[in-house]
Amino acid sequence: MSASQEHEVHLGRRTVVAGVGAAGVAAVLTACGSPKDSGGSDTVEPAKGATGDGGNVLAKTADIPEGGGKIFADKGVVVTQPKAGEFKAFSSKCTHRGCAVSSISDGTINCPCHGSKFDAATGDVAGGPATEPLPAATITVEGDSIMLAS
Repeated sequence: MSASQEHEVHLGRRTVVAGVGAAGVAAVLTACGSPKDSGGSDTVEPAKGATGDGGNVLAKTADIPEGGGKIFADKGVVVTQPKAGEFKAFSSKCTHRGCAVSSISDGTINCPCHGSKFDAATGDVAGGPATEPLPAATITVEGDSIMLAS
């Protein structure tokens, strides 16, 4: 084999390895992609007509289902309503490997990456492999508006 042919084979292998690596990254990103509607949970865009404090209104209280919640991926927060009129907020980043949680169902906030589950009322670990609870986020409820504290 000539030097130029050997070089072409070497580049071909690099191309294959790079292609396989890119496909793997694409698969991981797809698996950790946007949250899907599951068990009363979905991603919500920030509410329009926000307050004069810079637009921290996340949603109306009626938008958060009792016994469920909503994930605000763009804000990195999940808001739940464990019982009527009680609203809680937590980071939407799983404490196991940092994946974004994707659903709220049966009283838990669920991570699609490795199956961790967190209690929707407290953020505590309800099922591993995560060992740390979801950090609480600060929200305020004024009238029928839920706002993320700055």
